[in-house]
Amino acid sequence: MARKPSIAIVGPGRLGSALALELKRAGYRISEIISGKNRASRRKARALAKLVRSRAITAGDRIAAGLVWFCVPDREIAHAANQVGETAGWKGKIALHSSGALPSNELQMLRRRGAAVASVHPLMTFVRGSIPSLKGVPFALEGDSAAVRAARRITRDLGAEAFPISKERKMAYHAWGAFTSPLLIALLVTGDKVASAAGLSAAEARRKMLPILRQTLANYAKLGPAGAFSGPIVRGDAEVVRRHLNELKTISPAREVYVALARAGLRYLPVRNRRELQTLLK
Repeated sequence: MARKPSIAIVGPGRLGSALALELKRAGYRISEIISGKNRASRRKARALAKLVRSRAITAGDRIAAGLVWFCVPDREIAHAANQVGETAGWKGKIALHSSGALPSNELQMLRRRGAAVASVHPLMTFVRGSIPSLKGVPFALEGDSAAVRAARRITRDLGAEAFPISKERKMAYHAWGAFTSPLLIALLVTGDKVASAAGLSAAEARRKMLPILRQTLANYAKLGPAGAFSGPIVRGDAEVVRRHLNELKTISPAREVYVALARAGLRYLPVRNRRELQTLLK
């Protein structure tokens, strides 16, 4: 395969758009943006194709690219591969998908037609209204050796970091990823509800807690979890924790979230007065 193969992106959504733009910046030619057949998907594909100087096609049209990257929801990967795989000429091509939970076998249909396949998952969040840089982002790779080699070259050109993941460990990896962003947002929005009880609006709460959030992440990065852990639990201040729990009785499910996280702190981190805190948090 050429040093920088032409690439087709299947799925013009948030991930596909961000990936196409970053690949373009890294010097890759995006030959096709492949959409579904519905009007909204075709419209998104045309808009993205214009941005990356590509052409918009629909599943079932012949693909010129040497590498096809599926950026569709997990439940649609196998179906999209079947649709795209109906065209001829897959021998020698590379096919990638970006599910963090599913193995490369989702592209088995293309493997049977001669393509080398892999799963290539960026540990990054993609939401509407924000296109993150991929520099320094870890990509978990699993699949056929030729496809993994191609993916490793691409991640290097993106300024990202590739690492191997086995099929058997992908679900644990994906669950870990859930803690790094979506469940973190769930924790923060729960905090918003507690801030409301303290008399702050959600907008005020977000603005006022950003400095401590930034410093906590900086401490975690520099000092590790034990060094970054602060507050009444690490001090063993059972009376403050008791008063927290009483205050949170009327803010459901904030109390349950507090208890679950406090128990995790007791289990994984060094704290004082552990026995009294364990009794309090039963």
